[in-house]
Amino acid sequence: MNDERPLSGRVALVAGATRGAGRAIAVELARAGAYVYATGRSSRVDGPSEIERPEMIEETGERMATAGGDGVALRVDHLEPTEVEALVQRIRDEHGRLDVLVNDIFGGDRYAQFGKKVWEHDLSGGLRMLRMGIDTHAITSHHALGLMIERPGGLVIEMTDGTFEYNTRYRDGVGMYYDLVKAAVQRLTLAQSEELKPYEGTAVAVTPGWLRSEMMLQIYGVTDDTWHDAVAKEPHFAISESPTYVARGVAALAADADRARYSGRSVSSGELARTYDLTDVDGSRPNAWAYVVEVQDTGRPANVAGYR
Repeated sequence: MNDERPLSGRVALVAGATRGAGRAIAVELARAGAYVYATGRSSRVDGPSEIERPEMIEETGERMATAGGDGVALRVDHLEPTEVEALVQRIRDEHGRLDVLVNDIFGGDRYAQFGKKVWEHDLSGGLRMLRMGIDTHAITSHHALGLMIERPGGLVIEMTDGTFEYNTRYRDGVGMYYDLVKAAVQRLTLAQSEELKPYEGTAVAVTPGWLRSEMMLQIYGVTDDTWHDAVAKEPHFAISESPTYVARGVAALAADADRARYSGRSVSSGELARTYDLTDVDGSRPNAWAYVVEVQDTGRPANVAGYR
């Protein structure tokens, strides 16, 4: 195996790769040698999706190329079964295999009304959130796993928010719909881990910590280079991490011959970093979920010493 490109010869699909963790994962899988199909709804041809963000899927393809990787960026709506079916057929025709599937589709934050009770939350927006965060994953796995199981050892990554242990509690403030999406991803992971066992396949849920996505940087009025300035507004932002951090962990997991030990479980970016000796782009190793439990949720003053 090529140590610098351990995924050479593998084929990956990153569904929901227009921005955030999905974009970074597509780039890091390509950097590691996989041929990556990166998909999203916002494109330069059709314009932005309902999320109304400026990031376009073509930019992800350009970043994969800049990283020295191979792949293609495609406009696909994962709520449309026929579009997903056609995508998987293209992968079959061009490569005859699928080794890694990353289900990172969501975008439902646009409809989240944090702090609202179920009877107060906009119903149409809440139901749309469920469609975007659950149906998309089910549709994609339905069409993609039939190709994946033709070779032993496939890997499904379900991207979520929060570890299984953390999400056993009701996350007061995020609302029922958002909470339900994240709980459903847990069940999707467990179901796929069991159903893939006869094919030596693995399904793992992966959660970043406090992610410095493009949207989060915009909310705080900072950039990749100036993100520390946001700590003055929100002291706990000091534990935040770049999308590359979790992406490096996903790439390392995909290259791990012993990854089945994680099947059916959830792992955080911090746990993956410790397991595979990885760091964020600034050389630090944030352990965000331990920080959230032990510092933020207990009301202690922000202090990342021992957590970064």
